[in-house]
Amino acid sequence: MKKSILIKTGKSQDVQFALENGAGSDAVHSTPTYAYAVCKLQTDTSLEGVGLAFTLGAGNRLVCGAIDYLVRHVEGREINELMADFGSTYKKMADDPNLRWLGPHKGVIHLALASVVNACYDLWAKSRSQPLWQLLVDLSPEELINTLDFSYYEDILTKEEAIRLMKNQEAGKSSRMGILKNGYPGYDTSIGWFNYSDEQLTTNIKKSIDQGFTAIKLKVGSINEERDFRRAELVRKAAGAKATIMLDANQQWHLPKAVATCKKLMVIDPFWIEEPTHPDDIQAHITLSKEVPIPIALGEHVPNKIMFKNFIQSGCMSFNQVDAVRVGGVSEFILISLLSRKYSIPVVPHVGDMGQIHQHLVLFNHISLGHPAILLEYIPHLKDYFKFPAQVEGGKYKTPQEPGLSSDFKDFVKEKTVLSH
Repeated sequence: MKKSILIKTGKSQDVQFALENGAGSDAVHSTPTYAYAVCKLQTDTSLEGVGLAFTLGAGNRLVCGAIDYLVRHVEGREINELMADFGSTYKKMADDPNLRWLGPHKGVIHLALASVVNACYDLWAKSRSQPLWQLLVDLSPEELINTLDFSYYEDILTKEEAIRLMKNQEAGKSSRMGILKNGYPGYDTSIGWFNYSDEQLTTNIKKSIDQGFTAIKLKVGSINEERDFRRAELVRKAAGAKATIMLDANQQWHLPKAVATCKKLMVIDPFWIEEPTHPDDIQAHITLSKEVPIPIALGEHVPNKIMFKNFIQSGCMSFNQVDAVRVGGVSEFILISLLSRKYSIPVVPHVGDMGQIHQHLVLFNHISLGHPAILLEYIPHLKDYFKFPAQVEGGKYKTPQEPGLSSDFKDFVKEKTVLSH
């Protein structure tokens, strides 16, 4: 049921979480602070829209400053009226003439846009007393498409084509609803952080397998490549021949290094190599995909729909890791997901949100767009701070039932809070 809800004001919140004992570390980001630039939309009711953008700490206040500017585009709007043609408002925010020069459509400003956009979708779902996945699944193709901005996609995916794509998937929609009961398989990233010792890796792998995970990820990209080879073989031995193992270099390698190292890492039969080189270097990814037969996963640091458009067209992307707290929120995520579906590239999101929002989006992707239900990343480090943390049992995500995006923090997480995990 729709409720008339007026957005009165919007404000940012700077929330940071200090991690301990090597958690969250990779070859490039050695001492991460997990941080959220939060957008909160206050209304004329008790409901509040909460959106997230993910950073690694020091830049969080810059994103918060941009949030406090962008919210003027949605203040004073009734949420259902706003979302009925949200694509137009999205474009106005993304192309705000006072901020666009700082991007366009990337960096601090685009992260702030993600937070505001996600807050709007959160409030919209709460206004209908629905979890986000259900709201999106229940929308008609036309209603959903009206929330998207197709600027610069006109040559490759028009609104009309997107609507047809969705309507073509309706025949199998009811059968795919079974995922709501059966769950969505996760893969465990937390076993293999870069700064973990070999002993920690072995212990974590056993614990993960005992919890029901069959897919795990190892951080690579060591200055001494022999460390990567040793640890990769250790993980394969500990996890077993049937386990799915991903490798993640976090952009550490230049192209020749990526080619040489990936060839040697083929011995453990990796499911993918993630972010093998600079995230803007499309040609390097194309070359690597031709020279080494390891599927490439990328998207964690791809900032917007145009870069995704080019990567998707290039043919080098095997797995699309678009992240709704990195690109321009749920709206841009869905647009990129639609294009990825057109090209039959599966979407396996990176979860800067710790899987809170993406657990909804993968359900929508599978049910409404027909994306295969492959995997969703699982990182449990911040679950104690969310009001409704993502629930994973037996290695599978359980379907969230609470209204919204699952992005609300518990009450003790306050402004500019730095919490030690």
